[in-house]
Amino acid sequence: MIKTLPVLAVFFVIFSLVSSSIFAETLLRDPGDHFFDQSLGDLQEELTIAREDGKKAVMLFFEQEECPFCRRMKADVLNRPDVQEYYKKNFRIIPIDIEGDLSIKDFQGVDIREKDFAFHVHRVRATPVFLFVDLYGNPLARYTGATADIDEFKWLADYVLASEYKNLPFTKYKRQRRQQSRQ
Repeated sequence: MIKTLPVLAVFFVIFSLVSSSIFAETLLRDPGDHFFDQSLGDLQEELTIAREDGKKAVMLFFEQEECPFCRRMKADVLNRPDVQEYYKKNFRIIPIDIEGDLSIKDFQGVDIREKDFAFHVHRVRATPVFLFVDLYGNPLARYTGATADIDEFKWLADYVLASEYKNLPFTKYKRQRRQQSRQ
């Protein structure tokens, strides 16, 4: 009995380390994935679902695997429950891989590869790009790059929801919001 106790303790320690490292790897691999809606790649259908669900718009998240800014957004912003709740309440959220060879249907129902949709249709050259479209597939607002913080990402949603993109660029909008938050 005495000799088996240390063997069991060693087994328990090894099992705990392996389990926790697998769990940590799962979390670190793509912590922002739960932010996105499941999609079968039919953007016309995504618009229909968004309208039926009472969403205000669809947000396309153009990304690529090796993009450090995309990873930072997923790890530091998109995985926050308050961000997820706010965005999911108002938008249908679809990721698009700018290097992807998967075929999708665009907003007009045309089959196109993800990378061609990104590059040729929306001229995405750098990532991340957040493109907001209305419930009929018309572009509303676009933001390229990672936001500075969680507040700025929420302001991006506010900017679209309040239709401020019709009046001023997002850089001026966020400057106004920063000034307001300091007062």
